[in-house]
Amino acid sequence: MTITLLVLLTGLMTVVGGIILLRLPAFVALILAAVFVGTLTSSHLVRRSKLTSKAVVRVGFTDDTRQRITADRPLPVNETLILMLDAGPGTPLTDVASITLERAEEGAEYTVSRLDGEFPAQPSGKEFLIARPADVQVADQLAKQSVMSRVSAALGSSCSDLAIMIAAASIIGTCLLKSGSADRIVQSSLKATGVRGAPLAFAVSGFVLSTPVFFDTVFLLMVPLAASLYRRTKRDYLLYVLAVVTGGTMAHSLVPPTPGPLLIAAEFDVSITSMVIGGSIIGLLASAVGLTFAYWINGRCVLPLRSPDGEGQSESIESSESSGDRRLPSLGVALIPILLPLVLITIGSGYDKETGDWIMSTFRIPAGTVAWLRPFCEKNVALMLGAAAAILAWVTTSTPGRESFGNAMRHSVTSAGTIILVTSAGKAFGQMMQQTSVAELLQQIPASSPDAIVVAAFLVAVAVRTAQGSATVAMLTAAGVFGSLVTSGQAGVNPLYVALAIGCGSKPISWMNDSGFLLITRMSGMTESEGLRYVSPMTAIEGVAGLIFVLIGVHLFPML
Repeated sequence: MTITLLVLLTGLMTVVGGIILLRLPAFVALILAAVFVGTLTSSHLVRRSKLTSKAVVRVGFTDDTRQRITADRPLPVNETLILMLDAGPGTPLTDVASITLERAEEGAEYTVSRLDGEFPAQPSGKEFLIARPADVQVADQLAKQSVMSRVSAALGSSCSDLAIMIAAASIIGTCLLKSGSADRIVQSSLKATGVRGAPLAFAVSGFVLSTPVFFDTVFLLMVPLAASLYRRTKRDYLLYVLAVVTGGTMAHSLVPPTPGPLLIAAEFDVSITSMVIGGSIIGLLASAVGLTFAYWINGRCVLPLRSPDGEGQSESIESSESSGDRRLPSLGVALIPILLPLVLITIGSGYDKETGDWIMSTFRIPAGTVAWLRPFCEKNVALMLGAAAAILAWVTTSTPGRESFGNAMRHSVTSAGTIILVTSAGKAFGQMMQQTSVAELLQQIPASSPDAIVVAAFLVAVAVRTAQGSATVAMLTAAGVFGSLVTSGQAGVNPLYVALAIGCGSKPISWMNDSGFLLITRMSGMTESEGLRYVSPMTAIEGVAGLIFVLIGVHLFPML
């Protein structure tokens, strides 16, 4: 396992060092790390990781004649299986015989009905495993592939999973801004809360908008509103700015269809519905803690309204204030592009795969009644419908010209393309890490307790985020390290909690190597020193608070 640890550290150092020291784009650094890890991983580890992830069942013999066995999971009966000998983590799995089983009358035992070959002696510390021949064949073929073939296949697989969703989310975000829907959501929140409740309105609006819109865009949209409100009240500018940050930054790392949460949900086999619900709960709770800090620091420090780059902020403020002069969509229309895909995906999660019925709690609708709706509940289709709704809201509200519309769509797709490349490269890096059998290394974490796994995942994300600055890269890296352990069930913790812990771990520590930190300080008029005093502690507190809430969930709802 020492070799696996060295390969793991090499991969992490390649990502962090490539971005920090060589100034490589995240995509290039992740692909290089994937190639290095794949090159250093032996073929027998590739085969072993593929089989032990989900394909094999550990068995034990219950009698001296070796005619009766027990298994840790159900086994297929009356078909030929492969019996293998496992000498321990990091060693090759040895095929020893073909075997056919029948179910015994009592318990979870099976009887051996046919054996081609002889049972070898079982030395101390070794185990027997059983797998289907098809699974063994797939593992053998994977082990024989070249490194670049495996990296390319992982990259392509991730693109097929995420590309449409990320592109659709980018289009939704662009259209929300162009149509004035984002302005409507913020203005409605401010109207509902009044001036005294403005910080809460900023936090909630930032959280909602950062779900389909990238955080930097949300901040650029909302910081002029914070400045405008300060001009009216002559107070609490620091509170308004931090309120925008506290909501937007947590949604950015916890709630799909933002790329980071979208990928870790896929990596851990967590449904989008579960990730949205869990991420919203943890994110809002952590944002509340962050907002509390914002109130506290605002009572002790004053941030004056500055315009360090002059034109940029004044133009933004004028643009924001003039938005009241144009016709904005109603709040209902503004929310449809956000809520429609979430509702459809949630409905889709209630379909029973065997019967086709729609089930939610004890409520059931027969398959024939809702069959027509099912195609629209597929995640890619749902987000495409959300994008269509966003486009419709824009063209009916603002009637953009063909050139303006085309430029906006091209910008959306171009922005999405960069994110798709980075997230897919992160997925490829993660799969190369999994092929080192890193899951078996992580099982050495004391007692493999759920708390230890969750905290370890959080700390890996914190370390990568602090070192290289990108929350998305931190999430991709941590997901690659823990993915196989968690999805195999060997971690003993619901994958959702690990995914949420990684999202929270991508918050600390925000400082000068983070483009988001620089954007916040530059556009709000903070100095870098002020950013380190105000923004960095708040986001770190949010991340730690989120971890605490996740750990509470692990203990209160372990089987969620």
